[in-house]
Amino acid sequence: MGSCGVFVPDGYHAPVRIAVPRFDPTVGDIVGNGRLIVEAAESAVAAGAHMLLLPELALSGYPPRDLLLRGDFVAACEAEIDRLMLQLPSELLVLAGTPTRGAGGVLHNSVVALRDGNRVGICHKRLMPDYDVFDEDRWFTPGGTSTIVDHRGQRIGLLVCEDLWQGDDAEVSTYWPCDPVADLAVAGCDAVLAASASPFVAGKSVRQVQRVRDVARQLGVDVVSVNQAGANDDLVFGGDVIHAGPDGELRKGRLSFCARDPELVVQLGAAPMEPEPTWGDDFDRAFALREAIRGYASKTGSAGVLIGLSGGIDSALTATLAVAAVGSERVRGVSMPSRYSADASLRDAQLLCESLGMAPPDVVEIEPVHHAIRDTLQSAGRSVVDGDLVDQNLQARIRGQILMAMSNELGWLVLPTGNKSELAVGYATLYGDMCGALAVLGDVRKTQVQAMAVAINGAPERLGLSRPPIPIGTIDRPPTAELAPDQCDQDSLPAYEVLDAIIEHIVDHDRSVAETVAATGLEAEFVASWARRIDRNAFKRWQAAIIPKVSRRAFGRGRRWPLVARMP
Repeated sequence: MGSCGVFVPDGYHAPVRIAVPRFDPTVGDIVGNGRLIVEAAESAVAAGAHMLLLPELALSGYPPRDLLLRGDFVAACEAEIDRLMLQLPSELLVLAGTPTRGAGGVLHNSVVALRDGNRVGICHKRLMPDYDVFDEDRWFTPGGTSTIVDHRGQRIGLLVCEDLWQGDDAEVSTYWPCDPVADLAVAGCDAVLAASASPFVAGKSVRQVQRVRDVARQLGVDVVSVNQAGANDDLVFGGDVIHAGPDGELRKGRLSFCARDPELVVQLGAAPMEPEPTWGDDFDRAFALREAIRGYASKTGSAGVLIGLSGGIDSALTATLAVAAVGSERVRGVSMPSRYSADASLRDAQLLCESLGMAPPDVVEIEPVHHAIRDTLQSAGRSVVDGDLVDQNLQARIRGQILMAMSNELGWLVLPTGNKSELAVGYATLYGDMCGALAVLGDVRKTQVQAMAVAINGAPERLGLSRPPIPIGTIDRPPTAELAPDQCDQDSLPAYEVLDAIIEHIVDHDRSVAETVAATGLEAEFVASWARRIDRNAFKRWQAAIIPKVSRRAFGRGRRWPLVARMP
């Protein structure tokens, strides 16, 4: 009998509620992340939850990379777990991701199950991805068996990130030595909980939702996946929660980058519900890049960001995302006109700042410095012709020097504004427009930049902006670097629709020239020439600022291209 005289059958337990908070750890901040875990546990209890599910490597932050090789780092994580066990609320099952040492000192990527001051279970990640940005077998030894934890009469099967996804979400085919999902089916469980730190890629969440639904239907149990939130280095995480029931239908969850319900609680056995609408890839990229700027600035302790405002669409979009990320008072624009700059460019830069609520751009004329350097080179016997490559690069490097000097003065980060199309073919100047800390658009092709600008102008409130930020003149004007008389990007490059199609096939999907020709209908030698140019400019990209990953294949650690190879 219950206390109110209601009959309760033997073995009955109220539905299990699981807290899945938006959890944004800082890599290496073990004590700070531990504090976040305690706060999340207290909030979970206040919300009536019975379990707390945290992301992969929540304690260390993901990705810790070679911090794991430091002798004291993993020991500090282990000590913090021991300390946390004594602080966490009783009866709450806390599932926390952390690196652990196993037999013989091997290192595991683990989820520890903590309850009532004890470790009641531990799950070691079994599948070690080594594609794209991942290199996990550099640090971790795979676990050998499936893990079940009993709580409130439920057998809870545990998975860690790739153990659930198995490459399906990343559209890669790889050999796995085991199938952790199938092993849980054999072991028998009442629910599956998966802790992830899965980097954002536009379109990837759709595949992850489908994978969770398929696994839930396959096992006939609830499956709940929680992802890390925030951004660390070049990776962005959506903080999404995907919950599917035994029928494969979705239950209450949380969209990527959605802070509307940061303290979400889901319930096993809940009824199906309609998924929330999404706003498409253009806004997903915008949200991800906003998160990248916010995370990099806050976790490095930067007071603000500096952006060179040319009046063009790339710098306008970069400034828009920066204001959405850190606020207009922490974004400073600098216009640096030359003899080749159009009056409309400065006007549009000023309009942009006004619409974003920024201070008017600082205007620094570069002509005196440009003239002085040209004279110096000519006095040394070097020829500089108006608008030639030397002259263009001089201007870009002068602008880079000005921005970096202001960065030194203010302690603010410089955000370079180049896009993926330019970086792919080297249409950028080392130590010039490539200067800075975080290349916000470095994984966004030019046509995608255009689409994002139009989308944001159409619904600025989605980014927390009060009005359409980007001047129509900026969007409509033909792209130009304004480094030579009457210059247009298409003087040097194919139409961006054409170039971006080549980049999508060659870079994003690792296709050959022949495959690209077949897919696009372009001339073989034309495609081959631009493929060679992409390869030849790898040396520039190795020296570029950090590029936040938002596509299937970003330049950086996910595309490990040789610099001096002879390509077939």
